[in-house]
Amino acid sequence: MKIKILADGTAVAEEAAAVIAAEARAAVEARSRFIVAFSGGSTPRRMLTVLAGTDMPWNRVHVVQVDERVAPAGDPMRNLTQLRKCLIDHTPLPRTHLYPMPVESTDLRTAAAQYALTLQAIAGVPAILDLIHLGLGTDGHTASLFPGDSVLHIADRDVAITERYQGTQRMTLTYPILNRARSVLWVVTGGEKAEMLLRLYAGDASIPAGMVRRDHALVIADREAAAQLKPNA
Repeated sequence: MKIKILADGTAVAEEAAAVIAAEARAAVEARSRFIVAFSGGSTPRRMLTVLAGTDMPWNRVHVVQVDERVAPAGDPMRNLTQLRKCLIDHTPLPRTHLYPMPVESTDLRTAAAQYALTLQAIAGVPAILDLIHLGLGTDGHTASLFPGDSVLHIADRDVAITERYQGTQRMTLTYPILNRARSVLWVVTGGEKAEMLLRLYAGDASIPAGMVRRDHALVIADREAAAQLKPNA
Protein backbone atom coordinates (compact mmCIF):
# COMPACT_ATOMS: atom_id res chain seq x y z
CA MET A 1 0.00 0.00 0.00
CA LYS A 2 1.32 3.41 -1.00
CA ILE A 3 0.28 6.68 0.61
CA LYS A 4 0.37 10.34 -0.37
CA ILE A 5 -0.21 12.92 2.34
CA LEU A 6 -1.32 16.37 1.19
CA ALA A 7 -2.16 19.62 2.92
CA ASP A 8 -5.95 19.59 2.89
CA GLY A 9 -9.13 18.24 1.36
CA THR A 10 -8.85 20.43 -1.72
CA ALA A 11 -5.38 19.14 -2.51
CA VAL A 12 -6.57 15.57 -1.90
CA ALA A 13 -9.50 16.02 -4.30
CA GLU A 14 -7.24 17.45 -7.00
CA GLU A 15 -4.64 14.70 -6.65
CA ALA A 16 -7.27 11.96 -6.62
CA ALA A 17 -8.84 13.34 -9.79
CA ALA A 18 -5.43 13.45 -11.46
CA VAL A 19 -4.76 9.82 -10.50
CA ILE A 20 -8.13 8.70 -11.86
CA ALA A 21 -7.59 10.56 -15.13
CA ALA A 22 -4.15 9.01 -15.58
CA GLU A 23 -5.53 5.54 -14.85
CA ALA A 24 -8.31 6.16 -17.36
CA ARG A 25 -5.95 7.12 -20.14
CA ALA A 26 -3.73 4.11 -19.45
CA ALA A 27 -6.68 1.70 -19.35
CA VAL A 28 -8.13 3.02 -22.60
CA GLU A 29 -4.77 2.66 -24.29
CA ALA A 30 -4.37 -0.89 -23.00
CA ARG A 31 -7.94 -2.23 -23.17
CA SER A 32 -9.99 0.43 -25.05
CA ARG A 33 -12.14 1.18 -22.00
CA PHE A 34 -11.95 2.28 -18.36
CA ILE A 35 -14.30 0.82 -15.77
CA VAL A 36 -14.34 2.73 -12.49
CA ALA A 37 -16.41 2.30 -9.33
CA PHE A 38 -17.12 5.35 -7.16
CA SER A 39 -18.16 5.60 -3.53
CA GLY A 40 -20.25 8.46 -2.10
CA GLY A 41 -19.49 11.16 0.45
CA SER A 42 -18.46 14.80 0.77
CA THR A 43 -14.78 14.31 -0.12
CA PRO A 44 -15.65 12.33 -3.29
CA ARG A 45 -18.02 15.13 -4.29
CA ARG A 46 -15.08 17.52 -4.46
CA MET A 47 -13.00 14.92 -6.28
CA LEU A 48 -15.74 14.30 -8.86
CA THR A 49 -16.21 18.03 -9.40
CA VAL A 50 -12.50 18.37 -10.22
CA LEU A 51 -12.59 15.25 -12.37
CA ALA A 52 -15.46 16.66 -14.43
CA GLY A 53 -13.13 19.41 -15.65
CA THR A 54 -10.25 17.05 -16.38
CA ASP A 55 -9.09 15.77 -19.76
CA MET A 56 -10.62 12.29 -19.84
CA PRO A 57 -11.56 9.86 -22.64
CA TRP A 58 -15.16 10.12 -21.45
CA ASN A 59 -16.68 8.14 -24.31
CA ARG A 60 -14.62 5.12 -23.20
CA VAL A 61 -15.37 5.49 -19.47
CA HIS A 62 -17.88 3.24 -17.69
CA VAL A 63 -18.97 4.23 -14.17
CA VAL A 64 -20.40 1.75 -11.68
CA GLN A 65 -21.32 2.15 -8.04
CA VAL A 66 -19.44 0.81 -5.03
CA ASP A 67 -22.55 1.02 -2.87
CA GLU A 68 -25.95 2.66 -2.59
CA ARG A 69 -28.62 3.32 0.00
CA VAL A 70 -32.00 1.68 -0.50
CA ALA A 71 -33.92 4.91 -1.06
CA PRO A 72 -36.22 6.44 -3.70
CA ALA A 73 -34.94 7.89 -6.96
CA GLY A 74 -33.62 11.42 -6.57
CA ASP A 75 -33.17 11.11 -2.81
CA PRO A 76 -30.33 13.49 -1.85
CA MET A 77 -28.75 10.72 0.23
CA ARG A 78 -28.38 8.49 -2.83
CA ASN A 79 -24.84 8.22 -4.20
CA LEU A 80 -26.36 8.08 -7.68
CA THR A 81 -27.78 11.59 -7.24
CA GLN A 82 -24.25 12.88 -6.65
CA LEU A 83 -22.81 10.97 -9.60
CA ARG A 84 -25.44 12.35 -11.95
CA LYS A 85 -24.94 15.93 -10.76
CA CYS A 86 -21.15 15.78 -10.95
CA LEU A 87 -20.62 13.66 -14.06
CA ILE A 88 -23.70 13.31 -16.27
CA ASP A 89 -24.57 17.00 -15.98
CA HIS A 90 -21.03 18.32 -16.53
CA THR A 91 -19.14 15.88 -18.77
CA PRO A 92 -19.59 14.09 -22.10
CA LEU A 93 -19.90 10.76 -20.26
CA PRO A 94 -22.62 8.85 -22.15
CA ARG A 95 -25.69 8.35 -19.96
CA THR A 96 -25.67 4.66 -20.85
CA HIS A 97 -22.15 4.38 -19.36
CA LEU A 98 -23.44 5.07 -15.84
CA TYR A 99 -24.77 1.89 -14.26
CA PRO A 100 -27.01 2.60 -11.23
CA MET A 101 -27.47 -0.01 -8.55
CA PRO A 102 -31.15 -1.12 -8.78
CA VAL A 103 -32.04 -0.28 -5.18
CA GLU A 104 -35.61 0.69 -6.04
CA SER A 105 -36.47 -2.94 -6.75
CA THR A 106 -39.02 -4.71 -4.56
CA ASP A 107 -36.79 -7.80 -4.59
CA LEU A 108 -33.41 -6.51 -3.45
CA ARG A 109 -31.57 -9.82 -3.42
CA THR A 110 -32.55 -10.52 -7.00
CA ALA A 111 -31.60 -6.95 -7.89
CA ALA A 112 -28.14 -7.45 -6.37
CA ALA A 113 -27.67 -10.58 -8.48
CA GLN A 114 -28.78 -8.65 -11.56
CA TYR A 115 -26.23 -5.90 -10.85
CA ALA A 116 -23.51 -8.55 -10.60
CA LEU A 117 -24.53 -9.73 -14.09
CA THR A 118 -24.39 -6.14 -15.34
CA LEU A 119 -20.82 -5.89 -14.06
CA GLN A 120 -19.93 -9.12 -15.83
CA ALA A 121 -21.41 -7.81 -19.08
CA ILE A 122 -19.07 -4.81 -19.07
CA ALA A 123 -16.07 -6.15 -17.13
CA GLY A 124 -15.87 -9.86 -17.96
CA VAL A 125 -16.35 -13.09 -16.02
CA PRO A 126 -15.26 -12.75 -13.32
CA ALA A 127 -15.77 -8.99 -13.41
CA ILE A 128 -12.49 -7.09 -13.06
CA LEU A 129 -12.80 -3.35 -12.51
CA ASP A 130 -9.94 -1.07 -13.51
CA LEU A 131 -10.16 1.19 -10.47
CA ILE A 132 -12.27 1.18 -7.33
CA HIS A 133 -12.48 4.36 -5.27
CA LEU A 134 -13.04 3.76 -1.56
CA GLY A 135 -13.58 5.88 1.52
CA LEU A 136 -12.94 5.08 5.16
CA GLY A 137 -15.47 5.39 7.97
CA THR A 138 -14.73 6.30 11.56
CA ASP A 139 -15.80 2.76 12.50
CA GLY A 140 -13.43 1.22 9.97
CA HIS A 141 -16.04 0.47 7.32
CA THR A 142 -15.53 0.92 3.62
CA ALA A 143 -18.06 0.65 0.80
CA SER A 144 -21.10 -0.55 2.79
CA LEU A 145 -19.09 -3.22 4.56
CA PHE A 146 -19.90 -2.41 8.17
CA PRO A 147 -18.53 -4.04 11.32
CA GLY A 148 -20.55 -7.09 12.30
CA ASP A 149 -22.58 -7.29 9.07
CA SER A 150 -23.00 -10.74 7.55
CA VAL A 151 -21.91 -9.44 4.12
CA LEU A 152 -18.35 -9.34 5.44
CA HIS A 153 -18.25 -13.13 5.10
CA ILE A 154 -19.53 -13.39 1.52
CA ALA A 155 -17.02 -15.13 -0.73
CA ASP A 156 -19.18 -16.22 -3.69
CA ARG A 157 -21.04 -13.05 -4.73
CA ASP A 158 -19.83 -9.69 -6.04
CA VAL A 159 -22.88 -7.69 -4.93
CA ALA A 160 -24.98 -8.06 -1.78
CA ILE A 161 -27.61 -6.43 0.41
CA THR A 162 -26.53 -5.34 3.87
CA GLU A 163 -28.36 -5.48 7.14
CA ARG A 164 -29.76 -2.16 8.33
CA TYR A 165 -27.13 0.44 9.24
CA GLN A 166 -28.28 3.74 10.71
CA GLY A 167 -31.80 2.75 9.74
CA THR A 168 -31.10 1.99 6.08
CA GLN A 169 -30.16 -1.05 4.05
CA ARG A 170 -27.53 -0.74 1.34
CA MET A 171 -26.46 -2.54 -1.80
CA THR A 172 -22.71 -2.97 -1.88
CA LEU A 173 -19.81 -4.52 -3.74
CA THR A 174 -18.26 -7.31 -1.69
CA TYR A 175 -14.68 -8.34 -1.02
CA PRO A 176 -14.37 -10.74 -3.97
CA ILE A 177 -14.80 -8.02 -6.59
CA LEU A 178 -12.99 -5.38 -4.53
CA ASN A 179 -9.99 -7.67 -4.30
CA ARG A 180 -9.95 -8.43 -8.04
CA ALA A 181 -9.65 -4.75 -9.01
CA ARG A 182 -6.61 -3.68 -10.95
CA SER A 183 -6.18 -0.75 -8.56
CA VAL A 184 -7.79 0.65 -5.43
CA LEU A 185 -7.78 4.35 -4.58
CA TRP A 186 -8.49 5.31 -0.97
CA VAL A 187 -9.44 8.96 -0.42
CA VAL A 188 -9.39 9.92 3.25
CA THR A 189 -9.76 13.35 4.87
CA GLY A 190 -10.42 14.72 8.35
CA GLY A 191 -8.95 14.23 11.79
CA GLU A 192 -11.84 11.98 12.82
CA LYS A 193 -10.40 9.36 10.42
CA ALA A 194 -6.87 9.42 11.91
CA GLU A 195 -7.14 6.32 14.08
CA MET A 196 -8.75 4.22 11.37
CA LEU A 197 -6.27 5.38 8.73
CA LEU A 198 -3.45 4.28 11.02
CA ARG A 199 -5.10 0.86 11.38
CA LEU A 200 -5.77 0.58 7.64
CA TYR A 201 -2.19 1.43 6.79
CA ALA A 202 -0.96 -1.09 9.36
CA GLY A 203 -3.02 -3.82 7.72
CA ASP A 204 -5.41 -4.32 10.64
CA ALA A 205 -7.75 -7.05 9.40
CA SER A 206 -10.06 -6.59 12.41
CA ILE A 207 -11.69 -3.61 10.65
CA PRO A 208 -13.65 -4.10 7.42
CA ALA A 209 -11.38 -1.74 5.46
CA GLY A 210 -8.37 -3.80 6.47
CA MET A 211 -9.66 -6.80 4.52
CA VAL A 212 -9.26 -5.07 1.15
CA ARG A 213 -6.27 -6.16 -0.89
CA ARG A 214 -3.26 -3.89 -0.40
CA ASP A 215 -0.78 -4.62 -3.18
CA HIS A 216 -2.43 -2.38 -5.79
CA ALA A 217 -3.70 0.25 -3.35
CA LEU A 218 -2.94 3.96 -3.08
CA VAL A 219 -4.11 6.13 -0.18
CA ILE A 220 -4.44 9.87 -0.70
CA ALA A 221 -5.00 11.60 2.64
CA ASP A 222 -4.83 15.05 4.14
CA ARG A 223 -2.57 15.92 7.06
CA GLU A 224 -5.38 15.72 9.60
CA ALA A 225 -6.32 12.19 8.59
CA ALA A 226 -2.65 11.15 8.57
CA ALA A 227 -1.88 12.75 11.95
CA GLN A 228 -1.17 9.42 13.70
CA LEU A 229 1.07 8.01 10.97
CA LYS A 230 4.82 8.03 11.44
CA PRO A 231 6.64 10.72 9.43
CA ASN A 232 8.24 8.12 7.15
CA ALA A 233 4.99 6.21 6.52
